[in-house]
Amino acid sequence: MTVLVFGGSGQIGHYLLPLLAARDEPVVAVSREPRAALPGMTWLAGRLVDQVPFVDGVSAIFSLGPLYPFADWLGHAPLHHAPRVVALSSMSAETKSGSEVPAEREISHTLLRGESALMAACMRHGSDWTVLRPTLIYGAGMDQSLTPIARRAMRTRVFPLPAGCGLRQPVHAQDLARAALAVLDTSASAMKILSIGGGERLCVREMFARVRHSLSVDTLPVPIPAWLLHLARRGAGRLRGPLSRLDADLIADNTEMTRLLGIHPRPFRPDAESWLQHRSLSPPSL
Repeated sequence: MTVLVFGGSGQIGHYLLPLLAARDEPVVAVSREPRAALPGMTWLAGRLVDQVPFVDGVSAIFSLGPLYPFADWLGHAPLHHAPRVVALSSMSAETKSGSEVPAEREISHTLLRGESALMAACMRHGSDWTVLRPTLIYGAGMDQSLTPIARRAMRTRVFPLPAGCGLRQPVHAQDLARAALAVLDTSASAMKILSIGGGERLCVREMFARVRHSLSVDTLPVPIPAWLLHLARRGAGRLRGPLSRLDADLIADNTEMTRLLGIHPRPFRPDAESWLQHRSLSPPSL
């Protein structure tokens, strides 16, 4: 039987694919362009919006990319068995549902719609499913949240430190990959949506301060007071949403995830490697 992976070229796939390749089952990863594969792995060229090459004997499917397109594909895929399905969603399904920015409310709606479509597709196939909802992801230099901030600061040698008392819980991509793999071997996690955050909750200002201290170059810290952030929200465009949540807690309750999967995510201790894009699929250090 074969494990099929969508989104394997992303930050979670960077850590998950070597773990899967070390198991006995063959692994097939689908991406827009074939990539160099590990032993026991095959890359196929394909896209969910067009056509995915047929793969026979699929025992499990991982969806590490956009959820709704995957759920739509799964609903129509000619699968001969009832594969175990593990899919990645986001805590944004909850945290952005009441955003003052319409585009962010649409993100929440799309995620929830994707989760519902996934459940319906799995019911059609008779498949067990598990959805993981992570908080802010970091660690492979591919995220669109902390990594752009870190790289911009290294270029400009200036690091803005916004005021904010909201709690954050960044989760390392490797811990999320381990959780996804644990789902595959844990029948009790079936038919559940599991929240997963990092092993530490810290305020916004402290999170950014740790990012700054992890950089490979010196930067000038520039505190941004709350009153200035309040003014910036009025005309900040795409930053309006993130600025509006600086005092909100964006965290996850790991209790059920840890009880079922035995995964204990690490605290937020980034280093300079966290902001470098990892492209190699050689097994990462564990």
